[in-house]
Amino acid sequence: MDGTVVLLIFSVILVVAGVAGLLLPVLPGIVLVFAGLAVAAWAEGFVYVGQGTLLVLLILCLLGYGIDFLAGALGAGKYGAGRYSVIGATIGAVGGVFFGLPGIILGPFIGAVVGELYVRRDLHAAGRAGFGAWVGLVVGTAAKIAITFIMIGVFVLARFL
Repeated sequence: MDGTVVLLIFSVILVVAGVAGLLLPVLPGIVLVFAGLAVAAWAEGFVYVGQGTLLVLLILCLLGYGIDFLAGALGAGKYGAGRYSVIGATIGAVGGVFFGLPGIILGPFIGAVVGELYVRRDLHAAGRAGFGAWVGLVVGTAAKIAITFIMIGVFVLARFL
């Protein structure tokens, strides 16, 4: 097996792991997808996908990463979530992975509520904070997924057109 094939296989593994990482918070999904696309371009000697396309992909990657972070912070802040709610939502998202889809959906909410209850003993405020953190997580994840598929589309267009 020559080096090009090995690099292309490695790039596919990175992209697949990255797509999985869009829903699994333990993997930096959009970054892995970018790395996989860059490795694929490198495997072909940057003949089809060059520096300009890679720069666009890098900008999209950073944009997706930033939107994900910003959506979580804005969602949590809009509903009165504090620092501990955001930390709790993150821990809940990571822990929720082990409980399948229900854990992925409910983990951030439960984590944010617990984090807010740690600081304030007001269940109503904690519920609002949990909801805000959950909304932010969902919006950020949706944006990250959309941008990731735009990145893949840009790569495919550059490669085959």
